[in-house]
Amino acid sequence: MKKILLKHWLKFVGAIVGALGGFIYYAKVGCLTGTCPITSDPTNSMLYGAFMGFLLFSIFTKSPAKEVSEKEVNK
Repeated sequence: MKKILLKHWLKFVGAIVGALGGFIYYAKVGCLTGTCPITSDPTNSMLYGAFMGFLLFSIFTKSPAKEVSEKEVNK
């Protein structure tokens, strides 16, 4: 578990920041009529924000380096 947290810590931070942003958006802007599918409920707004934060912060993680085979080196 600790290994996973250390490897993907930035994505988890992004999800937390996104969830917080989703709640703030719900509290400040929200939906007056109650018909908005995302912003009418704080749970939906926080889940959507967490997903977007996860995706946004995952852009900044390093991708694993590909191993170079001997065939590619000798070309």
